[in-house]
Amino acid sequence: MITIQAQRPQDGGLPYAFSAYLIWGFLPVYFKLLKHVPALDILAFRIVWSVPVVFIILYFRRQWGEFVSAISNPAARRAMMLSAVLIAINWLVYVWAITSDRVLATSIGYYLNPLVNVLLGRLFLGERLTRLQGWAVAVAGLAVAILLGGSLETVWISLTLAISFGTYGLVRKTAPTGSVPGLAVEMCLLGPVALAVCIWSVMEAGGLRDLQTEILLALGGAVTVIPLLLFATAARRMSYTALGFVQYLAPTIVFLLGAFAYGEPLDGTKLACFALIWTAIALFSLDAFRRMRSAV
Repeated sequence: MITIQAQRPQDGGLPYAFSAYLIWGFLPVYFKLLKHVPALDILAFRIVWSVPVVFIILYFRRQWGEFVSAISNPAARRAMMLSAVLIAINWLVYVWAITSDRVLATSIGYYLNPLVNVLLGRLFLGERLTRLQGWAVAVAGLAVAILLGGSLETVWISLTLAISFGTYGLVRKTAPTGSVPGLAVEMCLLGPVALAVCIWSVMEAGGLRDLQTEILLALGGAVTVIPLLLFATAARRMSYTALGFVQYLAPTIVFLLGAFAYGEPLDGTKLACFALIWTAIALFSLDAFRRMRSAV
């Protein structure tokens, strides 16, 4: 039986982390309901509807000062523009892949993401790889090589998702902006282009779509911002190493949805790839567990 001790406030972040990754894991169900809408339109409405949601959160968290400071700072604004472009690419490829029946490819991408983060930390932040981390990256590289040999039509999806989100995390890590104010700046920078796409989409459709579609598009703001807020809360309340173990919940749910709920073919190439990725994750998690135990 696991008990939560008051003297360890980091433990209080676990429910927030689970909630965030559960929402991210079941996002394919939401986007499948919008399969009849072009991916670019979904992205644009997602951005536009995120703006009021994130502003409401800024108000209740009393972070308007951080937002104004970030958006008025040229250096921070440039960093947020880069991160905004990266997250927009990530979201667009993800939405397109889900609505195009390539759910398993997105699962592979987000399984690879923590290993990409390790590589980026080594290349750009001077972080050293442990022996187990090195083996994990090598095994994941072999998985990608198998995909390149047998699933060329989907490997670009997995790599784009992993690299764009990993690079996004790197930019946000080095930018002097909090998670929610930073997201607000990103949405404001993307907002004018997204709004133009929304207007063009409505004009092309000859007016608003059916009520159910419009409601689902409007919910895009909440399903975007709420898990990010939950994740930010979890990151403050628990160790980043412990948080790393929970991050595999989302791609595992996506894998199960793709393989069993949506019946995507799980051929030999994909099975071999997943087997190698899960091996890499086991090595990566073992290393993280050892370092967490040594820090106690």
